Order: sequence, then C-alpha cells, then structure tokens
Amino acid sequence: MIWAAGVGGMAGAMLRYGLGKIISRKAAAAGSSFPWGTWVINISGSLLLGILYVLTGEGILLPLWWAVLGIGFCGAYTTFSTFGYETMQLIREHLRIQAALYVMSSIIMGVAAAFAGMWFTSFIVI
Repeated sequence: MIWAAGVGGMAGAMLRYGLGKIISRKAAAAGSSFPWGTWVINISGSLLLGILYVLTGEGILLPLWWAVLGIGFCGAYTTFSTFGYETMQLIREHLRIQAALYVMSSIIMGVAAAFAGMWFTSFIVI
C-alpha cells in the first residue's frame, strides 16, 4: 500500500503547488498579504478528508483507495509545514494580527470543514 500512498501523494503535491500558486498570485494582485493559497488548500483538504473518512468507514471506499486518496493525496495536498512557515513570515513582517487570524481561522475552519465533510457524507450515505 506504500505505492498507493505515493501515487496519491504525487497528485496531491502537484495540485497543491499549482493551485496554491494561482490563489496566492490572485491574492497578492489584490493587495493581500494573507496566505490565502495555503489556507484554501488546507480547508478544502480537511473537507475532503472528512468525506473520505466516512466513505471508508462505511465500506464504500476500499482501503486501497483510502491509501491513495486519504493518506497520499490529502496528506500531500494539505500542508502543516507551509502553514507554520507562513505564520512565522507574517510575524517577521510585523503582521501579528494577521498571523493570529491565520492560525485561529486555519484550525477552526479546518476542523469545521472535516466535521462538515463527515456530517454531510453521513447524511447522504447512511
């Protein structure tokens, strides 16, 4: 199953890089210093992981696909290390309020998105 996680991880990393660049460029063009690219990716990845969790638990998604999509894709698509790095960048640039908002909103919205994905999928599937 390691290969399955690797295949999913490759796709997740590529999408994160491409989508993150697009979102970050648009945010910068609008004059925002908030790390919208990573924020959107981490929240959407949390939502997807919540959906996949329920599908796997209900036996709809086979363990192989959990390895590809849940562990590999979502694991590479979302990024805790970039979240930490960008938080430190905001602090270094003396944007402490933005850093605090980034941390709080990332955690709250990430957990809420995972819960929403689980709830919605449970509602539809069960």
